[in-house]
Amino acid sequence: MALKKIRAVQFGLGPIGIECMKWILKKPGYKLVGAIDIDPAKIGKSLDTIMGEKTKTGIVVSDDPKAVFAKTKPDIVLHTTQSSLKKVFPQLELIIKAGINVVSSTEELLLPDLQNPTLAKKIDLLAKKHGVSVLGTGVNPGFVMDTLPLCLSSMCLEIQSISVRRELDAGKRRLPLQKKVGSCLSAAEFQALKKQNKIGHVGLRESLELILKGLGWKADKVVETLDPVVADRKLTTEYFTIDKGRVCGIKHVIRALKSKKQVVTLDLRMYVGAPESFDLVEIDGTPPIKCRFTGGIQGDKATVAALVNSAPRVVSAAPGLLTMKDLKLPLGFDPRIVS
Repeated sequence: MALKKIRAVQFGLGPIGIECMKWILKKPGYKLVGAIDIDPAKIGKSLDTIMGEKTKTGIVVSDDPKAVFAKTKPDIVLHTTQSSLKKVFPQLELIIKAGINVVSSTEELLLPDLQNPTLAKKIDLLAKKHGVSVLGTGVNPGFVMDTLPLCLSSMCLEIQSISVRRELDAGKRRLPLQKKVGSCLSAAEFQALKKQNKIGHVGLRESLELILKGLGWKADKVVETLDPVVADRKLTTEYFTIDKGRVCGIKHVIRALKSKKQVVTLDLRMYVGAPESFDLVEIDGTPPIKCRFTGGIQGDKATVAALVNSAPRVVSAAPGLLTMKDLKLPLGFDPRIVS
Protein backbone atom coordinates (compact mmCIF):
# COMPACT_ATOMS: atom_id res chain seq x y z
CA MET A 1 0.00 0.00 0.00
CA ALA A 2 1.41 3.39 -1.04
CA LEU A 3 2.16 5.81 1.78
CA LYS A 4 0.51 9.22 1.76
CA LYS A 5 2.73 12.01 0.47
CA ILE A 6 3.06 15.33 2.26
CA ARG A 7 1.27 17.97 0.19
CA ALA A 8 3.31 21.19 0.20
CA VAL A 9 2.74 24.77 -0.94
CA GLN A 10 5.67 27.15 -1.38
CA PHE A 11 4.95 30.70 -0.14
CA GLY A 12 7.67 33.08 -1.40
CA LEU A 13 9.57 32.47 -4.63
CA GLY A 14 12.90 34.13 -3.98
CA PRO A 15 16.15 32.17 -4.35
CA ILE A 16 15.52 30.07 -1.22
CA GLY A 17 11.89 29.40 -2.09
CA ILE A 18 12.73 28.25 -5.61
CA GLU A 19 15.40 25.88 -4.30
CA CYS A 20 12.91 24.51 -1.76
CA MET A 21 10.52 23.66 -4.59
CA LYS A 22 13.22 21.95 -6.61
CA TRP A 23 14.04 19.67 -3.68
CA ILE A 24 10.40 19.02 -2.82
CA LEU A 25 10.02 17.77 -6.37
CA LYS A 26 13.04 15.49 -5.97
CA LYS A 27 12.06 13.96 -2.63
CA PRO A 28 9.58 11.11 -3.11
CA GLY A 29 7.68 11.73 0.12
CA TYR A 30 6.46 15.15 -1.00
CA LYS A 31 3.98 16.45 -3.54
CA LEU A 32 4.27 20.11 -4.55
CA VAL A 33 0.74 21.40 -5.04
CA GLY A 34 0.99 25.20 -5.15
CA ALA A 35 3.20 28.31 -5.32
CA ILE A 36 2.48 31.82 -3.99
CA ASP A 37 4.27 35.13 -4.54
CA ILE A 38 3.48 38.85 -4.81
CA ASP A 39 5.93 39.64 -7.63
CA PRO A 40 3.92 40.82 -10.69
CA ALA A 41 6.62 39.35 -12.92
CA LYS A 42 5.88 35.87 -11.54
CA ILE A 43 2.11 35.90 -10.94
CA GLY A 44 0.21 33.89 -13.54
CA LYS A 45 3.34 32.29 -14.95
CA SER A 46 4.08 28.60 -15.13
CA LEU A 47 6.19 27.42 -12.23
CA ASP A 48 8.18 25.25 -14.61
CA THR A 49 9.27 28.35 -16.54
CA ILE A 50 10.27 30.21 -13.37
CA MET A 51 12.32 27.31 -12.01
CA GLY A 52 14.08 26.87 -15.32
CA GLU A 53 14.05 23.10 -15.14
CA LYS A 54 12.49 20.37 -17.24
CA THR A 55 9.60 19.79 -14.89
CA LYS A 56 5.91 19.40 -15.59
CA THR A 57 4.17 20.46 -12.42
CA GLY A 58 1.27 22.18 -14.14
CA ILE A 59 1.37 24.76 -11.33
CA VAL A 60 0.76 28.44 -12.01
CA VAL A 61 2.07 31.05 -9.55
CA SER A 62 -0.70 32.81 -7.64
CA ASP A 63 -0.94 35.89 -5.43
CA ASP A 64 -4.15 34.59 -3.79
CA PRO A 65 -3.23 32.35 -0.83
CA LYS A 66 -6.84 31.65 0.17
CA ALA A 67 -7.64 30.35 -3.30
CA VAL A 68 -4.52 28.19 -3.43
CA PHE A 69 -5.19 26.69 0.00
CA ALA A 70 -8.83 25.96 -0.80
CA LYS A 71 -7.93 24.28 -4.08
CA THR A 72 -4.86 22.30 -3.02
CA LYS A 73 -5.55 21.45 0.66
CA PRO A 74 -1.86 21.21 1.63
CA ASP A 75 -0.44 19.60 4.75
CA ILE A 76 2.27 22.24 5.09
CA VAL A 77 3.39 25.60 3.76
CA LEU A 78 7.10 26.30 3.33
CA HIS A 79 7.23 30.02 4.03
CA THR A 80 10.21 32.07 2.77
CA THR A 81 9.36 35.76 2.49
CA GLN A 82 10.81 38.24 5.03
CA SER A 83 12.85 38.42 8.24
CA SER A 84 10.50 40.52 10.37
CA LEU A 85 7.77 38.70 12.30
CA LYS A 86 5.59 41.82 12.31
CA LYS A 87 5.72 41.99 8.53
CA VAL A 88 4.95 38.32 7.95
CA PHE A 89 2.35 37.90 10.69
CA PRO A 90 -0.62 38.51 8.34
CA GLN A 91 0.75 35.78 6.04
CA LEU A 92 1.22 33.34 8.92
CA GLU A 93 -2.22 34.15 10.30
CA LEU A 94 -3.81 33.39 6.92
CA ILE A 95 -2.00 30.04 6.68
CA ILE A 96 -2.84 28.99 10.24
CA LYS A 97 -6.52 29.94 9.93
CA ALA A 98 -6.67 27.73 6.84
CA GLY A 99 -5.63 24.82 9.07
CA ILE A 100 -2.17 24.34 7.56
CA ASN A 101 1.16 23.66 9.28
CA VAL A 102 4.00 26.14 8.67
CA VAL A 103 7.79 25.90 8.51
CA SER A 104 9.28 29.33 7.93
CA SER A 105 12.68 30.92 7.31
CA THR A 106 11.61 34.16 9.06
CA GLU A 107 14.57 34.75 11.36
CA GLU A 108 12.60 36.36 14.20
CA LEU A 109 10.33 33.31 14.30
CA LEU A 110 13.20 31.24 15.71
CA LEU A 111 12.33 32.62 19.16
CA PRO A 112 9.37 34.95 18.53
CA ASP A 113 8.55 35.81 22.13
CA LEU A 114 11.91 37.59 22.47
CA GLN A 115 11.00 40.70 20.47
CA ASN A 116 7.34 40.06 19.74
CA PRO A 117 5.74 38.37 22.77
CA THR A 118 2.22 39.52 21.89
CA LEU A 119 2.43 38.18 18.35
CA ALA A 120 4.06 34.99 19.58
CA LYS A 121 1.15 34.37 21.95
CA LYS A 122 -1.35 35.06 19.15
CA ILE A 123 0.40 32.60 16.85
CA ASP A 124 0.55 29.93 19.54
CA LEU A 125 -3.14 30.31 20.44
CA LEU A 126 -4.20 30.39 16.78
CA ALA A 127 -2.11 27.31 15.98
CA LYS A 128 -3.60 25.35 18.88
CA LYS A 129 -7.12 26.48 17.96
CA HIS A 130 -6.72 25.30 14.36
CA GLY A 131 -4.72 22.17 15.20
CA VAL A 132 -1.48 23.05 13.39
CA SER A 133 2.18 23.56 14.22
CA VAL A 134 4.43 26.53 13.37
CA LEU A 135 8.24 26.52 13.30
CA GLY A 136 10.92 29.05 12.40
CA THR A 137 14.20 27.50 11.26
CA GLY A 138 17.12 27.71 8.84
CA VAL A 139 20.87 27.39 8.94
CA ASN A 140 21.51 30.62 10.88
CA PRO A 141 19.45 31.16 12.88
CA GLY A 142 18.09 27.68 13.26
CA PHE A 143 21.18 25.46 13.41
CA VAL A 144 24.85 26.53 13.30
CA MET A 145 24.85 29.13 16.08
CA ASP A 146 22.07 27.75 18.28
CA THR A 147 20.70 24.22 17.71
CA LEU A 148 24.13 22.73 16.94
CA PRO A 149 25.87 23.99 20.12
CA LEU A 150 22.85 22.90 22.18
CA CYS A 151 23.09 19.42 20.66
CA LEU A 152 26.84 19.24 21.31
CA SER A 153 26.27 20.37 24.91
CA SER A 154 24.48 17.05 25.55
CA MET A 155 27.94 15.41 25.61
CA CYS A 156 29.09 17.54 28.55
CA LEU A 157 28.55 16.77 32.23
CA GLU A 158 29.00 20.43 33.09
CA ILE A 159 29.45 23.61 31.04
CA GLN A 160 31.23 26.85 31.85
CA SER A 161 30.84 28.63 28.52
CA ILE A 162 29.96 28.24 24.84
CA SER A 163 31.57 30.09 21.95
CA VAL A 164 30.52 29.92 18.30
CA ARG A 165 32.30 31.59 15.40
CA ARG A 166 30.93 31.54 11.86
CA GLU A 167 32.99 33.07 9.07
CA LEU A 168 31.99 32.98 5.41
CA ASP A 169 32.80 34.53 2.07
CA ALA A 170 29.65 36.51 1.24
CA GLY A 171 30.88 36.86 -2.34
CA LYS A 172 29.88 33.25 -2.96
CA ARG A 173 26.35 33.69 -1.66
CA ARG A 174 23.08 34.91 -3.17
CA LEU A 175 22.42 38.57 -4.02
CA PRO A 176 20.09 39.34 -1.05
CA LEU A 177 22.77 38.26 1.42
CA GLN A 178 25.46 40.35 -0.29
CA LYS A 179 23.14 43.35 -0.01
CA LYS A 180 22.31 42.52 3.61
CA VAL A 181 25.97 42.73 4.65
CA GLY A 182 26.38 46.17 3.04
CA SER A 183 28.46 45.39 -0.02
CA CYS A 184 29.70 48.58 -1.76
CA LEU A 185 28.50 50.98 0.94
CA SER A 186 30.68 53.75 2.34
CA ALA A 187 31.44 53.67 6.05
CA ALA A 188 29.05 56.61 6.59
CA GLU A 189 26.24 54.88 4.69
CA PHE A 190 26.79 51.75 6.77
CA GLN A 191 26.55 53.67 10.04
CA ALA A 192 23.39 55.45 8.90
CA LEU A 193 21.69 52.14 8.10
CA LYS A 194 22.94 50.69 11.38
CA LYS A 195 21.21 53.46 13.33
CA GLN A 196 17.98 52.58 11.52
CA ASN A 197 18.41 48.83 12.19
CA LYS A 198 18.42 48.25 8.44
CA ILE A 199 21.69 46.36 8.15
CA GLY A 200 23.32 43.37 9.76
CA HIS A 201 22.30 39.84 10.54
CA VAL A 202 18.77 39.24 11.79
CA GLY A 203 18.45 36.51 14.39
CA LEU A 204 21.73 36.64 16.31
CA ARG A 205 20.00 37.72 19.53
CA GLU A 206 17.43 34.97 19.01
CA SER A 207 20.23 32.41 18.64
CA LEU A 208 21.85 33.61 21.87
CA GLU A 209 18.60 33.46 23.81
CA LEU A 210 17.75 30.00 22.43
CA ILE A 211 21.05 28.70 23.82
CA LEU A 212 20.43 30.35 27.18
CA LYS A 213 16.91 28.95 27.37
CA GLY A 214 18.08 25.52 26.30
CA LEU A 215 20.68 25.41 29.07
CA GLY A 216 18.43 27.01 31.68
CA TRP A 217 20.79 29.98 32.03
CA LYS A 218 19.87 33.60 32.62
CA ALA A 219 22.35 36.31 31.62
CA ASP A 220 23.03 39.37 33.78
CA LYS A 221 23.99 41.39 30.73
CA VAL A 222 24.00 41.09 26.94
CA VAL A 223 26.48 43.08 24.84
CA GLU A 224 26.08 43.32 21.05
CA THR A 225 28.33 45.00 18.48
CA LEU A 226 28.00 45.42 14.72
CA ASP A 227 30.93 46.74 12.69
CA PRO A 228 31.66 47.03 8.96
CA VAL A 229 34.43 45.05 7.31
CA VAL A 230 36.22 47.33 4.84
CA ALA A 231 37.78 46.03 1.63
CA ASP A 232 41.59 46.21 1.61
CA ARG A 233 41.61 45.72 -2.18
CA LYS A 234 39.21 45.75 -5.13
CA LEU A 235 36.82 42.81 -4.89
CA THR A 236 34.50 41.36 -7.52
CA THR A 237 31.47 39.11 -7.15
CA GLU A 238 28.83 37.95 -9.59
CA TYR A 239 26.79 41.01 -8.65
CA PHE A 240 29.20 43.74 -7.47
CA THR A 241 32.59 45.33 -7.85
CA ILE A 242 33.68 46.66 -4.47
CA ASP A 243 36.39 49.30 -4.48
CA LYS A 244 39.13 49.40 -1.86
CA GLY A 245 37.94 51.32 1.19
CA ARG A 246 34.25 50.43 0.69
CA VAL A 247 32.29 48.08 2.92
CA CYS A 248 32.47 44.42 1.94
CA GLY A 249 30.64 42.86 4.89
CA ILE A 250 29.99 42.72 8.61
CA LYS A 251 31.42 41.56 11.91
CA HIS A 252 28.46 40.98 14.22
CA VAL A 253 29.15 39.79 17.76
CA ILE A 254 26.88 39.18 20.74
CA ARG A 255 27.91 38.11 24.23
CA ALA A 256 25.97 36.98 27.29
CA LEU A 257 27.59 37.67 30.67
CA LYS A 258 26.85 36.15 34.05
CA SER A 259 28.71 37.30 37.17
CA LYS A 260 30.93 39.35 34.81
CA LYS A 261 32.01 36.21 32.94
CA GLN A 262 31.22 35.59 29.28
CA VAL A 263 29.08 32.46 29.19
CA VAL A 264 27.92 32.57 25.55
CA THR A 265 29.70 34.30 22.66
CA LEU A 266 28.44 34.31 19.08
CA ASP A 267 30.84 35.81 16.54
CA LEU A 268 29.53 36.14 12.99
CA ARG A 269 31.72 37.44 10.15
CA MET A 270 30.20 37.62 6.68
CA TYR A 271 32.19 39.52 4.10
CA VAL A 272 33.26 39.37 0.48
CA GLY A 273 36.80 38.07 0.10
CA ALA A 274 37.04 36.13 3.37
CA PRO A 275 40.18 33.97 3.02
CA GLU A 276 38.47 30.99 4.62
CA SER A 277 34.95 29.89 5.43
CA PHE A 278 34.39 27.82 8.56
CA ASP A 279 32.10 27.18 11.52
CA LEU A 280 33.60 26.61 14.95
CA VAL A 281 31.84 25.58 18.16
CA GLU A 282 33.85 25.47 21.38
CA ILE A 283 32.45 24.38 24.72
CA ASP A 284 34.43 24.91 27.90
CA GLY A 285 33.06 21.98 29.86
CA THR A 286 33.57 18.46 31.12
CA PRO A 287 34.68 17.14 28.73
CA PRO A 288 35.66 20.16 26.61
CA ILE A 289 34.42 20.11 23.01
CA LYS A 290 35.85 21.75 19.91
CA CYS A 291 33.98 21.14 16.66
CA ARG A 292 35.15 22.80 13.44
CA PHE A 293 33.46 22.58 10.03
CA THR A 294 36.19 23.30 7.49
CA GLY A 295 34.69 25.20 4.57
CA GLY A 296 31.64 26.03 6.66
CA ILE A 297 28.10 24.74 6.32
CA GLN A 298 26.92 26.20 2.99
CA GLY A 299 24.22 28.62 4.02
CA ASP A 300 21.78 28.66 1.11
CA LYS A 301 21.69 24.90 0.55
CA ALA A 302 21.60 24.22 4.28
CA THR A 303 18.71 26.66 4.77
CA VAL A 304 16.73 24.77 2.13
CA ALA A 305 17.64 21.48 3.81
CA ALA A 306 16.55 22.80 7.22
CA LEU A 307 13.15 23.79 5.86
CA VAL A 308 12.51 20.69 3.75
CA ASN A 309 13.78 18.21 6.35
CA SER A 310 11.99 19.87 9.29
CA ALA A 311 8.62 19.90 7.52
CA PRO A 312 7.69 16.25 8.28
CA ARG A 313 8.45 16.77 11.98
CA VAL A 314 6.26 19.88 11.98
CA VAL A 315 3.39 18.02 10.31
CA SER A 316 3.50 15.30 12.99
CA ALA A 317 4.15 17.63 15.98
CA ALA A 318 1.62 18.67 18.60
CA PRO A 319 -0.24 21.90 17.68
CA GLY A 320 1.27 25.23 18.69
CA LEU A 321 4.25 27.49 18.16
CA LEU A 322 7.49 25.50 18.26
CA THR A 323 11.19 26.29 18.53
CA MET A 324 14.04 24.07 17.40
CA LYS A 325 14.64 22.91 20.97
CA ASP A 326 11.03 21.65 21.11
CA LEU A 327 11.15 19.71 17.85
CA LYS A 328 12.09 16.07 17.44
CA LEU A 329 15.52 15.83 15.85
CA PRO A 330 15.13 16.58 12.11
CA LEU A 331 16.89 14.16 9.78
CA GLY A 332 17.74 13.99 6.10
CA PHE A 333 15.06 11.41 5.37
CA ASP A 334 12.24 10.35 3.12
CA PRO A 335 9.29 12.03 4.91
CA ARG A 336 6.97 9.11 4.10
CA ILE A 337 8.51 7.09 6.93
CA VAL A 338 8.17 9.76 9.63
CA SER A 339 5.71 9.23 12.45
